[in-house]
Amino acid sequence: MAKKQSKWLWASAMLTYAFLYLPLVIVVLYSFNDSRLNAEWVGFTLKWYDKLFHNEKMLSAAANSLVIGILASFFSTIFGTLAGIALHRYKLKLLPFLVLTPIAIPELLMGVSLVIFFVIVNQLIGILELGFVTILLSHIAFCIGFVAIVVRARMQGMDDSLVEAARDLGASPFQAFRLITLPVIKPGIIAGALMAFTLSIDDFVITFFTAGAGASMLPLEIYSMIKIAVTPEVNAVSSLLMLLTLALIVIASRVSPSALRANG
Repeated sequence: MAKKQSKWLWASAMLTYAFLYLPLVIVVLYSFNDSRLNAEWVGFTLKWYDKLFHNEKMLSAAANSLVIGILASFFSTIFGTLAGIALHRYKLKLLPFLVLTPIAIPELLMGVSLVIFFVIVNQLIGILELGFVTILLSHIAFCIGFVAIVVRARMQGMDDSLVEAARDLGASPFQAFRLITLPVIKPGIIAGALMAFTLSIDDFVITFFTAGAGASMLPLEIYSMIKIAVTPEVNAVSSLLMLLTLALIVIASRVSPSALRANG
């Protein structure tokens, strides 16, 4: 009986993984298809990648997304680390709600609320038009909660008595943080930063609402391309973005095994 259940479990697991990853494999495979259409396989070619790397509009959008991703991950890592430490040390009922709400609510709702907020602020002070800055602020607000979760998970595996012992021996709060807390949570900080960068560079919904008319971002360019047809060039840029995302997720999980879990 147990052996039969095991076979059914393996079969269901394989079907689930096939459903999840087979479309991704097809996207990568057809990025090498020597045909303008994805209707059938014609032959192997690298011309779509060559065309992609000579597409100035796409390269500009990719550069903008990289800059936004780096800046958003930098600032969200700072604020998210502080938030994660606070979540661990201070058992305030309101604090988890404030930190984790941006990642719990639907992105559609967050995108709409952010664009309304930016429009109101721009009407009041006239210095916050939709564009690069609003995208950056939105991505920071979105990513802080994810970094906080990873850092808090790392903090839960830390012995708080070490900090207390350091303070008893004369260390200042900053020295105790720098010499005790920071080395322990550093893998979580790195993993959180990589996760924030991945989320930022992949995000479409929030970027769509807060970009404005003139902003050029990679997810928006991909969306504008697939409105006509899913060409091999779209498959090529999707494959590269997929490769970057998976690489960062693997690095994050290796640096901190608890990076992809809500608790330690």
